[in-house]
Amino acid sequence: MHIHKFEKIWLIFGVTTLIIFLTVIGVSAFYLGNQPPSCLATVNPENVDTTAPFNEPGLKKVEGKEWDYELVFVASAFSYNPGKVEVPLGAKVKVIATTKDVIHGFEVAGTNINMMLEPGFISEYVTTFDKAGEFLIVCNEYCGVGHHTMTSKIEVIE
Repeated sequence: MHIHKFEKIWLIFGVTTLIIFLTVIGVSAFYLGNQPPSCLATVNPENVDTTAPFNEPGLKKVEGKEWDYELVFVASAFSYNPGKVEVPLGAKVKVIATTKDVIHGFEVAGTNINMMLEPGFISEYVTTFDKAGEFLIVCNEYCGVGHHTMTSKIEVIE
């Protein structure tokens, strides 16, 4: 069997690229210890309303942490609690969220906040709100017939 010179070049290029790609992924995963985020924090979905911090959803100022505020959300049947929250401009906020019923999405439009909320697990994200305005929170995981009505708002004020 005869392989043309250009086919050999492209074949060598493709195999070399594949080997480099797999080597980079392997080094990243095993040597550097990079791993996908795992949900180590859990909560009983039946007791969310009585479990701190979900028993008092909303914005709370915290001391002695690397972030200024904790913003707690609870998702359930086509709603987020709280429905609207005000955050100071420039605040470093840890968003903590969970759900009581089914899988929901938690996307803050216009930011890089995008989490999946699963029953029994706690999702967290730390961000800084450095742009004033109103940001819509939407559910980006289909959760039932009222999915399109599931919204909340974060208002960043000066």
